[in-house]
Amino acid sequence: MLNQIFAACLFMAAESYAIPPEVLMGIQLVEGGKVGQQVGPNKNGTYDLGPMQINTLWVPELAKHWRVSDGLAKKWLRDDPCTNVNVAAWILRGHMNETRSMSQAIAHYHSRTPYYGTKYRSKVIAKMRQYNLKQYAQVKRAELIEAKQLAENTKVQEEEQKKSSFFSFGIKTAKAEPVATR
Repeated sequence: MLNQIFAACLFMAAESYAIPPEVLMGIQLVEGGKVGQQVGPNKNGTYDLGPMQINTLWVPELAKHWRVSDGLAKKWLRDDPCTNVNVAAWILRGHMNETRSMSQAIAHYHSRTPYYGTKYRSKVIAKMRQYNLKQYAQVKRAELIEAKQLAENTKVQEEEQKKSSFFSFGIKTAKAEPVATR
């Protein structure tokens, strides 16, 4: 169940920050983190948190933005999979805005040091290829679009049923209005 929740959160984060979901999946596969996990300490004394292994260097900025204590921000990053993947997408989007390159953004997600960033980017791309994530992401997008269309069609059908019940009682409307689906 947690995997399904995380997957839904990942796709929502990808859409919210305009990040290809297959890239977020590739990063998660390389990071290999889990909900509630804290890895470290790193050489610089920081820790990596949760499924996307968000570095604790981000905690003060996030705590300030969220107007919570550093401890609470750290707990949310470590223990809440949706918060964790949304922060990962936010970080990646910031790197993309800065570099104007998805490739460079993936490298910077791990390290701005070219040697480490390049190795990391290669690992992410290799995982994406290994799991054929481009195809997987396209299938998931299609499923989400179908689900949205089904929900919209159901709403239209319900509205039509309401209209027909008015006519069955002899009540007529002066003008038919389009049904808002959003």
